[in-house]
Amino acid sequence: MLIKQFEDKALAHYSYAIVSEDKMAVVDPARNPEPYYNLAEEHNAKIVAVFETHPHADFVSSHLQIHQETSATIYASKLVGADYPHKSFDEGDHFTMNQINFRAIHTPGHSPDGITIIAADGEEQAMFSGDTLFIGDVGRPDLREKAGNLKAKRQELAEMMYETITTKFNDLSDDVLIYPAHGAGSLCGKNMSDAASSTLGNERTGNWAFQAKSKEEFVEEILKGQPFIPHYFGHDVEINKTGAKTFKTAVANIDVKLNIEEFDADALVVDTRDQESFSNNHLPNSINIMARSESDKIETWLGAIVKPNEEFYLVVDHYNSIEDLSARIAKIGYESQIKAILTLGNTQFEKDTQQLDYSNFKNNPDQYTIIDIRNENEFTDQKFFNQAENHPLNELRETTQNIDTSKPIVVHCAGGYRSAAGSSIVKNNLENAEVYDLSDRIEDFKS
Repeated sequence: MLIKQFEDKALAHYSYAIVSEDKMAVVDPARNPEPYYNLAEEHNAKIVAVFETHPHADFVSSHLQIHQETSATIYASKLVGADYPHKSFDEGDHFTMNQINFRAIHTPGHSPDGITIIAADGEEQAMFSGDTLFIGDVGRPDLREKAGNLKAKRQELAEMMYETITTKFNDLSDDVLIYPAHGAGSLCGKNMSDAASSTLGNERTGNWAFQAKSKEEFVEEILKGQPFIPHYFGHDVEINKTGAKTFKTAVANIDVKLNIEEFDADALVVDTRDQESFSNNHLPNSINIMARSESDKIETWLGAIVKPNEEFYLVVDHYNSIEDLSARIAKIGYESQIKAILTLGNTQFEKDTQQLDYSNFKNNPDQYTIIDIRNENEFTDQKFFNQAENHPLNELRETTQNIDTSKPIVVHCAGGYRSAAGSSIVKNNLENAEVYDLSDRIEDFKS
């Protein structure tokens, strides 16, 4: 049994291909299926199965495209109520692919319709745990209250997760390899390890969820301190329940306008250039969500700030950035919301001319309205300024009207990336306010 793990670092997403002789199966595939096709060709194998452990909230899956292009059967729980062609795969069901036997375990907790896939080749066994069991953690139970055909309350799902962890894996040996759908940095859990795989034995020893505790203690622990939920999560659950458009088709029809010299934006403008370029020249009604590299995670922050079905223009730095950025945005199913992708010409549109008197701010922070745009948990755990107000970035477009404008406004986050977006949102929504971005100078205020 050959297992190949694929990683999307920006979304901390892991997907898998399993090869046995001339056949291949895929688990929780990313939006662009090309890497799986390349691997199949490399091994002269035919893709015959696609396993969906649940309808994913944080990315759009290519399960339907793979089915359409390879005739592979999609296997998913009947509880999903999937609208795409599929075969139900629930506890007790098996599928054999040459030397490998696949079986399903119903493992609710992250979602009510979640399954874990067990692949066995002789004595070798691997567990593809989806968003149920992570390395060092388990999936959060609070994402399906507002999304999906099976709406479940977080308390109910937390209790389901307790039953899953305490009863569903007991017949499996410590040697079973664990391959989760996410790693550290994903918003589908809160304390994931940066390890890409583990064994069930290691998790039984080191994962908090396996340690002896009552159901009440387990539920309390899993519900506290979960990260925020981006706007796009429910949107992606619905897309994945139906099945997404073919990847290349989805990104091929986006309009492009190069070197614009005049422009009347009739929708929000998302400018992905670096902060200096944005400050020197940007279109009216722009917010600065930087996409300088994979680590900027534009997928998450675009989907946290911009709502599903909200149209927007996308400004990029160079023509060569268009293909990459449209592909990244397609990963969260927002490509159809792009009205056009733009590059700027030589016209000076708007420029940020005000500069923060940093010395005055450092010595007299009480003379400023300080807006901390970190997540609520971050703000509660550590405050850099006693008088700061917490306006999480994912809520900021809705809460800016509550900000005091009688004093200059200083926006900060934990390191500088988010504050570029946050300060641009505040400037956009409060036209006459004096707004500054503390940026990476927040480091001076960390104890």
